[in-house]
Amino acid sequence: MNLPEPRDPDGPYRISVVCLGNICRSPMAEKVLRADIDRAGLGGLVEVDSAGTGDWHVGGAMDPRAASTLRVHGYLTDHTACQFGPSHLVTRDLVLVMDLDNFDTVRRIVDEHGEKHGFDLGRLRLFRSFAPGSGRNPEVPDPYYGGDDGFTAVLNMVEAASKGLTGELVARLRR
Repeated sequence: MNLPEPRDPDGPYRISVVCLGNICRSPMAEKVLRADIDRAGLGGLVEVDSAGTGDWHVGGAMDPRAASTLRVHGYLTDHTACQFGPSHLVTRDLVLVMDLDNFDTVRRIVDEHGEKHGFDLGRLRLFRSFAPGSGRNPEVPDPYYGGDDGFTAVLNMVEAASKGLTGELVARLRR
């Protein structure tokens, strides 16, 4: 899978990870991806943030179960939820969405505001599409209404996709 070209060749490659409420999946993916990027020596070359398509958790912390799962596996957990909107299209090189429903929501934002901000649909992907073998179901399911095992499953999916994406970032940015 080819990554889109950086919008600012002299600046960092900017990635935003998006889910529904920005308290479970997308902040977990943000923290994992940041850790992988730092381990790969790309910390100054790539910026990662996350957002939700809904507004009901804006300003809140990460879901305690998501934070606990990350902590147990050695990841950072600081987070303040925010909502994805047209302003994200201005500087992001790549927007990664967790599931098809939220993908459709972000796609509508891109359809309405993308041209104005120089953001096209080639910069919009499903996060899990970077995981080897994600196959026909590249979605990361929402663990919010389930138990702790759902958060562990999400972490495993996110780690696999993050490693694949980090490999592509290394190949792109170390040319």
